[in-house]
Amino acid sequence: QVQLVESGGGSVQAGGSLRLSCSVSWHTYTHYCLGWFRQAPGKEREGVAIIDNDGDTSVSDSVKGRFIISQDYTKSTLYLQMNSLKSEDTAMYYCAAHFREEGTCYPDDALERGAAFFYTWGQGTQVTVSS
Repeated sequence: QVQLVESGGGSVQAGGSLRLSCSVSWHTYTHYCLGWFRQAPGKEREGVAIIDNDGDTSVSDSVKGRFIISQDYTKSTLYLQMNSLKSEDTAMYYCAAHFREEGTCYPDDALERGAAFFYTWGQGTQVTVSS
């Protein structure tokens, strides 16, 4: 079973930056969507950004222009570069994956479908932004 391990969370002041990483264990899937989700206390888990195996992306309106999702194929690592952080970005951030044997995973569709579309999850990393 594929495993996801997040790192890079921490505490930062508003306006600062953080980069989250998600290490993806070895697999043979050629079609997939990888994504970042976040969940604040008392709120539902929300999609932040999605990327597919071709590098196409979809980003939530709440972070568009501030967050960038990317992947390093050689390192099997997913990244989330978070800039201009705001207090409302404070949450537990999760890495998630949707793998498939064939067909295409569309990032826009995956982001709209939300957490239920993804079935492999990391343990999460906490991001705290102080104002």
